[in-house]
Parts: sequence; structure tokens; C-alpha cells
Amino acid sequence: MDKIASFKVNHLNLMAGLYVSRRDMCGATAVTTFDLRFTMPNREPVMDMPAVHTIEHLGATYLRNSKIKDKVIYFGPMGCRTGFYAIFFGDLSPQDVYGYILDMCTFICGCQGDIPGAKPEECGNYSEQNLAMAKYYVSRYKSELEEHKRFEYPL
Repeated sequence: MDKIASFKVNHLNLMAGLYVSRRDMCGATAVTTFDLRFTMPNREPVMDMPAVHTIEHLGATYLRNSKIKDKVIYFGPMGCRTGFYAIFFGDLSPQDVYGYILDMCTFICGCQGDIPGAKPEECGNYSEQNLAMAKYYVSRYKSELEEHKRFEYPL
């Protein structure tokens, strides 16, 4: 079997950033998958699962209600718990979505009260949430992204 593209990235050199994981075509429609890498794989602890779940709920809610909601296909966690995937219609660059990702981070960091979709009738594991840790991870990611603007996978 062919090795998938994300396994070809040297994770030992990967830092927090906003990377194009892949670009695909479905007929005439372009789809871009972004790697929102929150932590340094294999060098930092993975993110806490309740916080990851909270980021997923808040990030998906924000993006699906943003100015680019018609381009949003998916926002969710990586299985390794070091970041998230955001998938959009269009042949996009990190610069095209950078502002929206920062705005999403601001939304998450400012969240107070109920987490969208965190009720038993709305979610299969509604009680596993951690807003305080979600804010910590997102604030840290946003600072890294603003300061370093890592948009290209390292070699």
C-alpha cells in the first residue's frame, strides 16, 4: 500500500502551525485539508481528550456560522491528539484561511457558558468537556500562529 501524505511529514520537526495537509479534486471541485497543528508531536504531551472535544464543538460551531460557512466541510481532531483538521471547498492556501482560524481561536477563548452541542440529545459523549483546558490549548496555538506564521511543513 502507498504511504499516505501525512505519514510522509517528519513529525519530529513539526511545530505548531497552519499547514496544507492535502489538496484534492472531486470532479471540478477542489477541496483543501488543513493541518492545524497545536503541539509538537512526540515532544510534548498530547492534548487532553475533554479539551479536544470542547475545541471540536466550538471550532465547528464557529466555522459553520462564519463568513466562509459555505466552504466548510469539516473541522475535527486528529487521532494523535496533536491538532485538528479543517477541510474546505476550494484550492486554498493557509493565508486564505489564516484570519478565520484566528477568529475561531478568539471565539473559543472568549466562550462562556454552555458549550454548543453538549447536551445528551445532541452528542454521544456530551459530558466529556473541558472549557478551561480548551481555552489554554487554543490560546497557546493562537499565540504561536501569530508569532511564527508557520505555513510550510518542515523538511
